[in-house]
Amino acid sequence: MLALSRTEDPTPQSRCRFALKWCDITPPADIYHRMWGAAKHERATGIHRPLRATVTVFAPMEGSERQILLALDHCVMGATEHANLVAQAAEIGGVGKEEILVVFSHTHGAGLMGLDRANLPGGDLIPPYLQSLGEKAGALIRDAIASLKPAGIVYGRGKCSLATHRDFWDGKQFVCGHNPGVPADDTFIVARVTDDAGQMLASIVNYACHPTTLAWENTLISPDYIGAMRELVERDTGAPCLFLQGASGELGPREGFVGDTAVADRNGRELGYAALSALTALPAAGTIFVYTGPVVSGATLGSWKHQSIDLAEKATWKLQRWHEPLRYRPGQPTIEQTQAELDQFKSDEAAARAAGDESRAADCRAMAERKTRLLHRLHQLPHGETYPLQVVLWHLGDAIWLGVQGESYSLLQTELRRRFPDKIILIATIAADWGASYLPPRELYDTGIYQETIAVVAPGSLEQLIEAISSRMA
Repeated sequence: MLALSRTEDPTPQSRCRFALKWCDITPPADIYHRMWGAAKHERATGIHRPLRATVTVFAPMEGSERQILLALDHCVMGATEHANLVAQAAEIGGVGKEEILVVFSHTHGAGLMGLDRANLPGGDLIPPYLQSLGEKAGALIRDAIASLKPAGIVYGRGKCSLATHRDFWDGKQFVCGHNPGVPADDTFIVARVTDDAGQMLASIVNYACHPTTLAWENTLISPDYIGAMRELVERDTGAPCLFLQGASGELGPREGFVGDTAVADRNGRELGYAALSALTALPAAGTIFVYTGPVVSGATLGSWKHQSIDLAEKATWKLQRWHEPLRYRPGQPTIEQTQAELDQFKSDEAAARAAGDESRAADCRAMAERKTRLLHRLHQLPHGETYPLQVVLWHLGDAIWLGVQGESYSLLQTELRRRFPDKIILIATIAADWGASYLPPRELYDTGIYQETIAVVAPGSLEQLIEAISSRMA
């Protein structure tokens, strides 16, 4: 028996007030750059592609509520650096700090912009750079709010095979690298934003894949694959493109950990062409594709046309902000223990160099870097028994937008999309500061996989987060 046919083929849409502003935030070419433990350099030696800050403001058609996204081409920020940035941007922009959600593209080619690095080569450039970043972000916020206008947002889904699973057992240990034996979430979401005159205001690409094409051999400041993707999309559409990093805890590019910027650009084009394909397929905002009846020809044909709808129906708005309390992982290393281990690795490195064992010295230097980062994080973790994970969730017409702190495994997005198949869900992770670290699934704890070894929250935290978000989405 044939299934009943539908006479409408709707496309998810939203109606709101919208504005997007961006600027170049590329740091000095010789700033402190070492992001990788295995890197031999300290300062950057040049620029691959410029870095960008993008401010996007969403607001309902009526009322004063709004949500501000500040998207940065950086990897992460510590709690102090993040708090300073938000406070400065809010003051200059004339908004409340709670209105700003900072999200990161997570490029590992931008350098590690921590104030604790100020005494290292090129580190003296970090404090003035962060000061300038806050000033630019505040100015963008001010300009974007002044530019808010009614807009229609049309959404689509696509597939891209750039991202692959990266928890790989090499026969002896887990390493972080391409694992062709395990399927990866390859879904991306695109959106096209237009004003009431049909002028395109922006495109949005939401995809989950670590920007780790460029690694320890790269000495150039770079947005990684995101730069070439953005350039391609903007050249075709004539409008700015906002990239949002999805839940990519265990996802990375098939070809990565290289020093060749051409590989990063190739990865970016792979995502860019896929995004353009999905954007091209989107209908105009304020329309629906409907069956208009039979047409007698050589066969009796079914005719479909795009018809106008009232976009006011897509203007529903509901904004929720909260901090989800996630239990700290038992047996967390102490500051004293971590400092002692750091001192030992530094001592071992010096001894190895004195003995001419450069391989051993390099390993000790990398391990010292791990301990340095852990020590920085431990000093900034909130006190108490739980970590207050920042979450922002807003319903916008047919879409749900989610900004969440930490590096969640892709289960966050696949499970939410499974539970709510009729909703378009855009998920921006790596939000706020990096204190939350990774959120792997419960079953991966105590396996020795890198992401779980540095997780600061207890097993079951990702599952708790999914339940908390689901209850607010229902």
